[in-house]
Amino acid sequence: MQDGKTVEKWDAYLEDGTLAGRDLIRGEEIPEGLFHLVSEVVVRHRDGSLLLMQRAYCKEVYPGRYEVGAGGSALKGENADEAARRELWEETGIVAGSLKPLYRCVGENAIYHGYLCETDCDKRTVTLQKNETIDFMWLSPEDFLEKYWTKKELLVHTERLKIALDAIIPKEAQDDEGCAG
Repeated sequence: MQDGKTVEKWDAYLEDGTLAGRDLIRGEEIPEGLFHLVSEVVVRHRDGSLLLMQRAYCKEVYPGRYEVGAGGSALKGENADEAARRELWEETGIVAGSLKPLYRCVGENAIYHGYLCETDCDKRTVTLQKNETIDFMWLSPEDFLEKYWTKKELLVHTERLKIALDAIIPKEAQDDEGCAG
């Protein structure tokens, strides 16, 4: 605890994904050359629709913006898969069966691992996490692509999704909308 608040600890990683042997604390500056692990889960329903979650307005980063699925930082001791499953459950109430790896990329201070979770859950049972998410919507592939390509509503991790767009939405659906490339 620090100032009466729980301190969130992360493992520090080197750019190649190996543990650096030290801890990082959420909110503190990350030293140059070190990274924290972030997992992102794209949720696709068996009917092809994609889940978007609206971030709470109290969030420091991207308040009120939509993101595809769920995600967040891995806690100390968690690997990317474990963090993905935990974040998905906490932010949506969805329990992941298998997760399909979509991408791994390195950003400014983070190593991002993206996954695809396919589900047949009752769409009405998505739950919101206090101080994290405030709303959700399921979008058809066509509506998702319209928002994605026109940037009508900024999706938080649009650039990282570009890496795996073909695995998220079949190429035929992308071509049908004239949105390829």
